Amino acid sequence: MDNNVITTPEAIEKPSNFIYDFIDKDLEEGVYDRVQTRFPPEPNGYLHIGHAKAICIDFSTAEKYGGTCNLRLDDTNPTKEDTEYVEAIEEDIKWLGFQWDNVYYASDYFDYIYECALALIDKGLAYVDELTPDEIREYRGTLTEPGKESPYRNRPVSETKDLFARMTAGEFDNGTLVLRAKIDMASPNLNMRDPIIYRVMKAHHHRTGDKWCVHSYPFLEI
Repeated sequence: MDNNVITTPEAIEKPSNFIYDFIDKDLEEGVYDRVQTRFPPEPNGYLHIGHAKAICIDFSTAEKYGGTCNLRLDDTNPTKEDTEYVEAIEEDIKWLGFQWDNVYYASDYFDYIYECALALIDKGLAYVDELTPDEIREYRGTLTEPGKESPYRNRPVSETKDLFARMTAGEFDNGTLVLRAKIDMASPNLNMRDPIIYRVMKAHHHRTGDKWCVHSYPFLEI
C-alpha cells in the first residue's frame, strides 16, 4: 500500500450522475444562476416507492446546490383527490427527512388557467366538441393512421364561447361537452390530435368547493 495516497473523506471524489452533470454544466456556462426543483404529486392516493425515489432526487438535488424545492400538488381531478392524501404526502416527505420551501397547488391557478382557455377560444385555437367519448377515440385515429376532424371543429368562435360559458355555469351533464385545443389531427403524436383541455365535471373540490363545474386536463396545467 502506498503510504503517500491520501484517503481522508475530503479527498475521496463524490460520485456524480447525469442530473448533476447537466446542472454543473448549466451553472458553469451561466445558463442558470440557481437551482430550484419541485415534487409534483397528485393527491389521489398514498405515495409508493416510485414517489420516494422522486422525493429523494428532487429534495437532495436542491440541498446539494443550496437551492429550493417546492411541494406542488397536482389537484385537478376532484373526483379522486382529498385533503387526507395531501396530509399523508406531507407526512411522508418529513418522514424521509426532507422539508419543502413552499407549498403550491394547481388549484391556485384555476382562474388563470380558465382565462388561458378563453384566450385560446378567442384566437380560434379551441372549440367545444359534442362528440361522445367513444366517437372522440374513433376520430383520433391510430399510430399508423391520421385522425379526422370533428364536425364541430370549425364552429364559430361566438358559438364556442357561448357553449363554454354554459358548461361553466353547470348547464350540461358530466361527460357531455368538452373543450378541445385545435392543433393537428394528423400529428404523429396522438396527444397533439386536438386534446381535450376542459370537461364538464360537477364535483366537490377539496380546496375550491363547488365553484367549478368544469375542470382542466393536464394539457393546460402550469
